[in-house]
Amino acid sequence: MIVAGVDGSASSLRAAAYAAGLARRQNARLALVYVQPVLPPGAALGAPVVEPTDEIADSIAAEIKESAERVRATWQVRWEFHTLRGDAYTGLVTAADELTADAVVVGASESAGHRFIGSVAVRLVKAGRWPVTVVP
Repeated sequence: MIVAGVDGSASSLRAAAYAAGLARRQNARLALVYVQPVLPPGAALGAPVVEPTDEIADSIAAEIKESAERVRATWQVRWEFHTLRGDAYTGLVTAADELTADAVVVGASESAGHRFIGSVAVRLVKAGRWPVTVVP
């Protein structure tokens, strides 16, 4: 099982494509995991808090599913889509543990806030539970 974290960003979609290729070569299943944020990323840095709505999260999830369906036809990969709620790191750790991941693939952070709280990718690598590939 290859777990790929997706959030709709360009780097996460590149990570999903990389993970699809990896899953195809290894004849493994691909789990695309989208973690719906409880608070917007800027809230930790003092930015005004605007509550994310379920409609927005559902819209992002639908867009990711649609993109993944297009990749599926191209890569011929067995895949599944999971949505969790919480912070990205905890969600990906939970998904990887529950799905008994052989590897985790994530996109490189595009946020400046990771300098204060650490990027999800760096935190996953430090956890050391699975091989982690960070795709730029």
